[in-house]
Amino acid sequence: MLIGVPREIKDGEARVATNPAGVRTFREHGHQVIVEAGAGEGSRIADREFRGAGARITRRPADLYARAEMILKVKEPLPAEYDLLRPGQVLFTYLHLASSRELTEALLDRGVIALGYETVQTDAGALPLLTPMSEIAGKMSVQIGARLLEAEFGGRGTLLGGVPGVPPAEVVILGCGVVGANAAKVALGMGAHVTILDVDHDRLKYLDDVLGGNVITVYANAYSIERAASYADLLIGAVLVAGAPTPQLVTRKMVRQMKDGAAIVDVAVDQGGCVATIRPTSHSEPTYVLHGIIHYGVPNVPAAVPRSSTHALTNATLPWALEIADKGLSDALADNCALARGVNLARGRVVHPAVAKAFGMEATAVAEIDLTEDRG
Repeated sequence: MLIGVPREIKDGEARVATNPAGVRTFREHGHQVIVEAGAGEGSRIADREFRGAGARITRRPADLYARAEMILKVKEPLPAEYDLLRPGQVLFTYLHLASSRELTEALLDRGVIALGYETVQTDAGALPLLTPMSEIAGKMSVQIGARLLEAEFGGRGTLLGGVPGVPPAEVVILGCGVVGANAAKVALGMGAHVTILDVDHDRLKYLDDVLGGNVITVYANAYSIERAASYADLLIGAVLVAGAPTPQLVTRKMVRQMKDGAAIVDVAVDQGGCVATIRPTSHSEPTYVLHGIIHYGVPNVPAAVPRSSTHALTNATLPWALEIADKGLSDALADNCALARGVNLARGRVVHPAVAKAFGMEATAVAEIDLTEDRG
């Protein structure tokens, strides 16, 4: 199979979809790889390293898209890339389609077979391709929040860990999945006072056990969320429903009741966000102030540490992409149910039920779609 790795063009996106080790592995399995020139610059990976691993380097993204049977990306295609895609081409990347009708319809119109890293799901419910970026985003959310609380950024001027005689900041985390757990670990390590809310009692109990009882665990409902938001210096949104829009748990009224100069970092913004007042921002303009609260809504937080993120992403995605390349898409999906769950769209039809529900569309089982038909 011929695999194309384009340069990411999203604002602040410095990751690349595979590293030289990934290229070498594809080549060892008999596949070809085309990498767009400069794709690895943000991750401090030079073109010569990709070339040394066996990739062909091209300066023409149109050539890459025209030739590649599978496009490996980090983030969803932007409008400038829509017309480069072609019917039947496999697109493997983070998609988060439930938050964008425009992107969903564009990919449907182009007849691509779109698999989302974030919807590849095991029988046990694990999201193996989302986990490494969630770990990074969770840890980064606390670093970011600590800076936003500084006076320079308009925050309350509160030190996250406090000092003797002065209490630490109150960090409230909504959701105790991978993002929330990692945020809690870092916040506790920095000396903050941490409250974490979720509806999964078993998960709350687990975190209480592994974190040595140093975190306050609270069952999430409208009352407890409103109360926690009212005393939060830093509120971190870490809610996820795989493939579906994130439920808005923090209302506008709750935001208005927060402390002046408090900060919100909503990691769930790529699926719509769990805070009513959040909207997507970018690495070049990451924050805005609303109701006296600093909002951070960057949807690709791990891009702030692209070298770590690129290597972690490759470690996670390579075995799955290699399975597609080795077996062909149809056989790979038939053999791997977790991978099959990753299919969001195929040849003009919506496959993932959560995406279909988000836009009032009808879902078609991937087994009912001929993935090999020639659409020209």
